[in-house]
Amino acid sequence: MLKLLLDERRSCRAFKSTVLPRATILDILAAAQKTASDCNIQPWRIRIISGNALDRLRRAMYERALSGASLVSDVPPIASYFGVYQDRRRDCGWQLYSALEIARGDRFASGKQALENFRFFGAPHLALVTTPASLGVRGVLDCGGYLTTFMLAASALGVGTVPQASIAYRADVIREQLGIPADEHVVYGVSFGWPDESHPVNSYRTSRAPLEEVVDFIDV
Repeated sequence: MLKLLLDERRSCRAFKSTVLPRATILDILAAAQKTASDCNIQPWRIRIISGNALDRLRRAMYERALSGASLVSDVPPIASYFGVYQDRRRDCGWQLYSALEIARGDRFASGKQALENFRFFGAPHLALVTTPASLGVRGVLDCGGYLTTFMLAASALGVGTVPQASIAYRADVIREQLGIPADEHVVYGVSFGWPDESHPVNSYRTSRAPLEEVVDFIDV
């Protein structure tokens, strides 16, 4: 069962507009709440944004991104990618653009697609995850574990998800729209809903590095 879920889970970037039943969302949240954490502190705070509230946030996020305003984030973005990490990042981008028939070097089309992050790819729901600033990096790490459990639980119910660190780089807009207090760090969002399987953006799957690239056995 676990292997099946891991094989089927992928980032969904086109959703149907149909809202999920509240019971389905609660089932996902109940499963995700079982995520292990440091001393069981469970440092995540989840806000599920839908309907008019999501539409307002969608417009505000897109307009701020389109304006070219400087990024504002609680958790610093990766300053630079290098070596194999840069290679994997590029491969992921090229797979996405290939599925959408965006030619390499077409910065206008790729930039337009990147802006869809701030429209949440048309998803009817957003799970915004924050953690107390006082918990520092340990709280953020536990929120990463929560993310995986949330996405696998959603996948088990046929619900599409896409994790979005990019929206956390507009933490100022999120605070303005949702009233997030300063003592909570905005970590990431997860856009989710029924996947639009007819959209070409959902047709590709990212690759994974072979185990020998990431695992060392030390037993002597």
